[in-house]
Amino acid sequence: MSMRILLVRTSSLGDLVHMLPAVSDIAKHLPGAQIDWLAEESFAQIPAWHPAVYEVIPVAHRRWRRAWFSSEVRAARRALEQTLRERRYDIVLDMQALLKSAWLVRMSYGVKHGLDFRSAREPLASLFYDVRHRVEFWQPAVTRQRELAAATFGYTYEGAPDFGLQAFEDIAALVRETQAPYAVIMPSASRDDKLWPAEDWHAVFDALTQRGLELTLLAGNPAETERAQALIAGRSNASVLPRLGLQDIAPILAAAHVMVGLDSGLTHLSAALGRPTIGIYKASTPVRTPLVGSGYTASLGDRGKSPDRHAVLDALKQALG
Repeated sequence: MSMRILLVRTSSLGDLVHMLPAVSDIAKHLPGAQIDWLAEESFAQIPAWHPAVYEVIPVAHRRWRRAWFSSEVRAARRALEQTLRERRYDIVLDMQALLKSAWLVRMSYGVKHGLDFRSAREPLASLFYDVRHRVEFWQPAVTRQRELAAATFGYTYEGAPDFGLQAFEDIAALVRETQAPYAVIMPSASRDDKLWPAEDWHAVFDALTQRGLELTLLAGNPAETERAQALIAGRSNASVLPRLGLQDIAPILAAAHVMVGLDSGLTHLSAALGRPTIGIYKASTPVRTPLVGSGYTASLGDRGKSPDRHAVLDALKQALG
């Protein structure tokens, strides 16, 4: 009988992307294993894209916490708990190491694995595991996830990360045949301290325009759309896309000539899809979450230290060849 595995990593978008290579490693070293993944409903498409994932079990923690004790949310939580208790897994692996993920692990049947007290972001989460693993904290998230999976299942991984997103390659090839070459820009973020100055974006836009590229800007809400439209005012080769779901955004990223974006989940997805990608970091450090992919990547700046436009423009020259 094949091994049954439940992976727990609910959010956020970039974190789920970083976990995909670990899934590829597990599938390689445990052929025939049934891998289920417990993920936040708004990001459930990410694990569903990986060919080794058998089933995605959605959780709505972000939506539930707005009315945690309402009758509707209590019923939904009971239904999830029943779903998990009806399953029998050989191993339940918490790859998030937060109390909210440990709560989900506790509902599940199987030997529970996770990070130890010194390795977990929220150390108390380690108390809920049967087996605890030491993984160095200050290293790239993709590496941490691969190391945790290897320690759990008893193998040694090797080779470059495989995100399992090859299904988008054919779609991207068709888009490139039918559309003019374009760059994707992600100038918005959930926090103002992540934003990059407009004049620096304009310098990037000028460089991309000189290369004959159209500019496709992403925005997630009305405020971000307004900001993006203001950035491209007067530019005939630029447009702002309406808010799209992940299933629609992924092919656009996969077919892009290059992407330049703030540190966001979509920027990390672009890198994972193998596209040349430049990330601008201001409120977080790339030490733990650098861009990783098979194409050219540059993770510029750091927490409290914005990259200047010349560094971004130099990286853009390397990305475009």
